[in-house]
Amino acid sequence: MGRVLDQPNLSDPLAGREFELTDKDFKFIQWFIHKNVGIFLSDKKKAMVYGRISRLLREHGMMRFKQYRELIETNEDEKINFINNITTNKTHFFREIHHFDYIEKVMVPKWKQTQHSPVRIWSAGCSTGEEPYSYMAMLASSDLFDSGIEARLLATDLDTKVLAHARQGIYSDESLASIPERYLRKAFVKGRGAQHGKIKIKRALQQRITFNQLNLLAEWPMRQRFDVISCRNVMIYFDKPTQEALIRRFYQLLNEDGVLFIGHSESVGNCTDIFRHIGHTIYLKQ
Repeated sequence: MGRVLDQPNLSDPLAGREFELTDKDFKFIQWFIHKNVGIFLSDKKKAMVYGRISRLLREHGMMRFKQYRELIETNEDEKINFINNITTNKTHFFREIHHFDYIEKVMVPKWKQTQHSPVRIWSAGCSTGEEPYSYMAMLASSDLFDSGIEARLLATDLDTKVLAHARQGIYSDESLASIPERYLRKAFVKGRGAQHGKIKIKRALQQRITFNQLNLLAEWPMRQRFDVISCRNVMIYFDKPTQEALIRRFYQLLNEDGVLFIGHSESVGNCTDIFRHIGHTIYLKQ
């Protein structure tokens, strides 16, 4: 990391704020997050990091990150809590809808024709659950299950808090704005009484999804192969070597005619020898 002076930086936009977060502290956070989960925090993220750390310092009655650093280096639960707070990102239903259209219009007819069962999908970086539930809503609307084909979806995320939210499958009805009308009837129910103003994924679809905590840089316990791997807007936080390593690992877990979906700001980089790009960040295994 090199030598970093712990003197005040007069050009620092965080100078004079409630809590102390020095340049040295931020360099440690960058190193710590990259070491543990492979995410690279650019210098431009310092204000964002400060905002998230401020909540943690208030909870523990601390004024300096230096004090909190001692806690995350000795307490595993707080270490996980810290990582969760730094890496959490927002999402919504049917984000990048062209991926769902591709499955519905291209893959579902093929699965029906060949009676391919079970269909297996992995949502890697599922956040609060909108992505995996979107996939299930699309499959239900396509009448895949009525044709006798089973489908299972594995949804994983590093953050244990967002996984707890995802397992409930309950969302504000403000989420309706991002759900196409054709998917609502077969996949969601509106809340009543104490749950008024909320929507929930139907139980039959929820039961087809397994939510598990997973660090993408650690050992993967899965041994079965997948027809679809969806890792969208996750790799943008990794450096190039980490991205390439992940893409090659995804390749190994895809079926021979499997598909990889990534985010609109992402690419497979040097892995064009194993994936064929057909547009809209859709990659076919070669």
